[in-house]
Amino acid sequence: MPNPNRIDVHHHIVPPAYAEILRTQGLDAGGMPLPHWTVDSTLALMEARGIATGMLSLSAPGVHFGNDAEACRLAREVNQLTASVVAAHRQRFGFFAALPLPDVDGALAEAEYAFQKLGADGVVLLANTRGVYLGDTAFEPLFAELDRRRSVVFVHPAALPAPPVPELPPWGVDFLLDTTRAAANLVGSGTVQRCPHLKIILSHAGGFVPYAAPRIAMALTLRTRRPVTDLLDELRRFYFDTALSTPAALPSLIAFASPGHVLFGSDWPFAPDFVVEHFTRELDGYAGLDPAGHAGVDRTNAAALFPRFA
Repeated sequence: MPNPNRIDVHHHIVPPAYAEILRTQGLDAGGMPLPHWTVDSTLALMEARGIATGMLSLSAPGVHFGNDAEACRLAREVNQLTASVVAAHRQRFGFFAALPLPDVDGALAEAEYAFQKLGADGVVLLANTRGVYLGDTAFEPLFAELDRRRSVVFVHPAALPAPPVPELPPWGVDFLLDTTRAAANLVGSGTVQRCPHLKIILSHAGGFVPYAAPRIAMALTLRTRRPVTDLLDELRRFYFDTALSTPAALPSLIAFASPGHVLFGSDWPFAPDFVVEHFTRELDGYAGLDPAGHAGVDRTNAAALFPRFA
């Protein structure tokens, strides 16, 4: 039986002014055309697909296009607009604040504003920003502050710092590798170990992490000299959303992830309604989860991260 009370942790906002900035600069979301977004169309999708709450976030390419001051201004504008949508629909939306990385000082200032003034439920970070991956030492002050706040961090992939394969848009395959690189670097750099209070969500079932975890852990052992079992445990600390990942990825994901760490995701509106319907139906029909497991993925696992929706 489909759950009409889903919490969707991979649910995007595309403010019209932001979309226009991307279009004027010739940018897109990893080869994906920018969709038309409105609050009304979003609420209609949510009603149709049993989504009680959408956790709004900005997708790739984020807010930083080369100028720190402009990135800070755009992050503030997007976050204020998103907060206004949440304020008008308190039980239907939460949000992850956009931060202007790689400007760490700007990101720290915007995180404080978003949490203290706007009531953000977490932050969204791109897996890499102009080739610098999460876990890089440059980002340590930000992660230390997010850990102090016991923040939820939603990691969204971006285009790889390499030319795409011709005729294969980055969102099709490269996004999965980008997420995997970020996850491995967050563990290998010691960030996950130093920040035990962070709750980090990886998009799209964690890319290749669930079924490649032993191989990743072995590579990180050679780098860190830490036991493989410890590194595997840290990889299992991540949370994983199901966006565009059912049913093929589910057996590996369910077998690998820690209990309670798999969350529903739709990728709306970059995934249009018929795509959301397809993957949601596949998830609802997945026989590898019992009713309690389905309820966990749909809602209760996410409600533990966001108590105001519990």
